[in-house]
Amino acid sequence: MSTTEHENHSCCHHDHSKMSHVKPTAKEDPKAIYTCPMHPEVRQIGPGSCPKCGMALEPLIADDSENEELKDMTRRFWFAAVLTLPIVTVVMGDMIPGKPISGIIPPSVRVWLELILATPVCLWSAWPFYTRAIDSIKRKSLNMFTLIGLGVSVAYIYSLIATLFPNIFPNSFRSADGHVAVYFEAAGVIVTLILLGQVLELKARNQTSAAIKKLLGLAAKTARRISDDGKEEDVPLEDVQIGDKLRVRPGEKIPVDGIVLEGSSSVDESMITGEPIPVEKHMSDKVVGATVNGTGSLLMRAEKVGADTLLSRIVHMVAEAQRSKAPIQKLADVVSGYFVPIVVLVAIVTFIVWSIFGPAPAMAYAMINAVAVLIIACPCALGLATPMSIMVATGRAATMGVLFKNAEAIEIMRKVTTIVVDKTGTLTEGKPKLVMVTPLGEHSEADLLKFSATLEKGSEHPLAAAIVKGAEEKGVKLASISDFNSVTGKGVKGTIDGKSVALGNKAMMEDFKVNFGDAYQQAEKFRAEGQTVMFLAIDNKPAGLIGVADPIKESTPEAIKSLHDEGIKVVMLTGDSRTTGEAVAKKLNIDKVIAEVLPEQKVEEVTKLQGQGEIVAMAGDGINDAPALAKAHVGVAMGTGTDVAMESAGVTLVKGDLRGIVRARKLSHATMSNIKQNLFFAFFYNAAGVPIAAGILYPFFGILLSPMIAAAAMSFSSISVIANSLRLKTRSI
Repeated sequence: MSTTEHENHSCCHHDHSKMSHVKPTAKEDPKAIYTCPMHPEVRQIGPGSCPKCGMALEPLIADDSENEELKDMTRRFWFAAVLTLPIVTVVMGDMIPGKPISGIIPPSVRVWLELILATPVCLWSAWPFYTRAIDSIKRKSLNMFTLIGLGVSVAYIYSLIATLFPNIFPNSFRSADGHVAVYFEAAGVIVTLILLGQVLELKARNQTSAAIKKLLGLAAKTARRISDDGKEEDVPLEDVQIGDKLRVRPGEKIPVDGIVLEGSSSVDESMITGEPIPVEKHMSDKVVGATVNGTGSLLMRAEKVGADTLLSRIVHMVAEAQRSKAPIQKLADVVSGYFVPIVVLVAIVTFIVWSIFGPAPAMAYAMINAVAVLIIACPCALGLATPMSIMVATGRAATMGVLFKNAEAIEIMRKVTTIVVDKTGTLTEGKPKLVMVTPLGEHSEADLLKFSATLEKGSEHPLAAAIVKGAEEKGVKLASISDFNSVTGKGVKGTIDGKSVALGNKAMMEDFKVNFGDAYQQAEKFRAEGQTVMFLAIDNKPAGLIGVADPIKESTPEAIKSLHDEGIKVVMLTGDSRTTGEAVAKKLNIDKVIAEVLPEQKVEEVTKLQGQGEIVAMAGDGINDAPALAKAHVGVAMGTGTDVAMESAGVTLVKGDLRGIVRARKLSHATMSNIKQNLFFAFFYNAAGVPIAAGILYPFFGILLSPMIAAAAMSFSSISVIANSLRLKTRSI
């Protein structure tokens, strides 16, 4: 049963979650969703035809299974070609001086021979065109198949009647020797050439999904699971459950996302990050499914399986982006909506004008020119111009570690004038280290670590993890906590060993009316060195300062320089103190720092910049960045960050490397240029082709466009658009 859904990302995500695992072929997945390459809002379970344009639907997520539509069209094409070739030979043979064919086969017999050969071509080979044409009329959504079905059926039915009942035709249909001309060869050649165009187009469209096929091919097929009794066995990937213990032997692919429990090894993560240097993995490190283990053996615990693995999410994101519509597509949609009815009207006018003013046989000329108009005007190239470029671009981007959520993000990326970046996890590693513990009262350094780490042990914030890890490394035992409470953007508090403990920034201390006095100046010195300093209060009295430093990513300075070279202003937004923020900004030559902002204030700052006429991209990695990512013209999520950030963003940088933004911008420029070229080819072709087919050049130059030439031109216009789109695959970015 077919359903047409409007494009809705949350809806699409819901659909995908039903697909429990990334599988190598759609045949194995009875719930595979199919969509139209020209109308991505059309979706249904299983294959079929698009109710809007009649094109065959394709799997939303490409697979390695055989394309049934391509197989069918290829079979029909070869059948048509074998039968059409003799017809063309017979008809064209009389153009040779002496008319040798007529000497062998009399005209009266030749007409019947053409009828016998053309009928299977025009009935069986062309059958999909007729069914789609009838569907388009029923649905009141005229499309290219309306024109093809109309053109072929008019030429064939007219020729059939002329063969069976030649006497019913008046003189206006007859040539000088009194014969009624038939056009079986035109009908047969039109069907053959359009089928050839469909075959070439389907083959070319298959190439656009090569990126997804490549990603799907990366997944491991099995995993070595260790049961509770220590027994090891190889199981299919879809049988792996969260919490399973898995053995990864040297040289094997890591089956799913998880955490290393035992062992150490170097892992080739180039398929995710694009970086060729293997990454060392030890106990407690995260590993990603489909990456390749080196020479060591690892014991891991499965954390994410099936559709939740990073590889599956990348595949789904690329598939969704490939099928989404760019705003520029609206122009082509509007034109296509009016185009087919106008073409039918032009064909009718062409018929009337030629039948009244044309040379003898006027009615024959009228019919054949009207058919040429219908055939050459098919708007297939116009409909494919944008989707093909988007599909190739998103696939190319995925291989570069840049995931576009939709086509709109590709279109807007090139216009960005300001990029707003979060500090922690975006400019920095996001893996802070505890570097300073300064007691202020009677409590020792160990006490401060115990209280602060106990408070932070339940938090997922990177700063919290640094404090807990620092305490563990120093052998400090954590206590139990009650009345825990997190104050967004300020800190945490709770009761430990009967004492009221608060850890946070200056604003939090002011809320609790705890005055740190001279310690504020002391904190400023540490911040000037790039540390994030937190205040610890016990029983509403100053107890100490905790300093955490987050190293700047190696790639960040180069990324900032590249953004400046592109003429983009870089603004840093951080919840950290102004001194720490400015220390980092100074090192990186960042244009503007907005510090001490709460999550909701990040949205306000983005809105403020948009109000100043800036096209804003926001780059962040945490849950607190999600609202600002959604508000910006383009949200850019770090792939190393949270799932919420990735859901909110239009672009995800898999490796969390800001240099990906520069690559995304270059690809955006290349894609939009490619789309404009495609639209120019399609508009220019249709604008020029229809008047020539109607016979506008005949009074001046005696030139008429045969329906056979029109069919060839129509097919190859679509191929030229697809071939131009495929150039994006090899363009240097």
